[in-house]
Amino acid sequence: MLEINQKAPEFCLPNQDEVEICLRDLSGKWIVLYFYPKDNTPGCTTEACEFTSALPEFEGLDAVILGVSPDSPKKHRNFIEKKDLQITLLADENKEVLENYGVWQLKKMYGREYMGVVRSTFIISPDGEIKAIWNKVKVKGHVEAVREKLKELQA
Repeated sequence: MLEINQKAPEFCLPNQDEVEICLRDLSGKWIVLYFYPKDNTPGCTTEACEFTSALPEFEGLDAVILGVSPDSPKKHRNFIEKKDLQITLLADENKEVLENYGVWQLKKMYGREYMGVVRSTFIISPDGEIKAIWNKVKVKGHVEAVREKLKELQA
């Protein structure tokens, strides 16, 4: 598992427009990197919409919001258009980044076991270190908690 003050694992992933976004290209900015299971599902939609609503405040804190799921860039594009999202979504179809961040895990539902994304959020500092981690995120109140933690880290 990743820990506070550890260097964030490097990544390069395509966004909803098939443009490659790399962690190294965002050096000098605060990054809110959140992992979610699937586009157009209730919890994931709520989380994406809440991050979109709070985007001006995060931008005011010089932070970039990146959502990551195993969905394809095309699915991300549809999700963004359908829900009028303003955030960047990254496609990790081979699940390499999900595994590097420790969020691709064995899950259980209705007695069935399967591999899936554990909803998680990381705040990465301008120098590339992990400064906050939320595992097994509950969507309600999460975006606000992330914003408050970011303000605290910058104080």
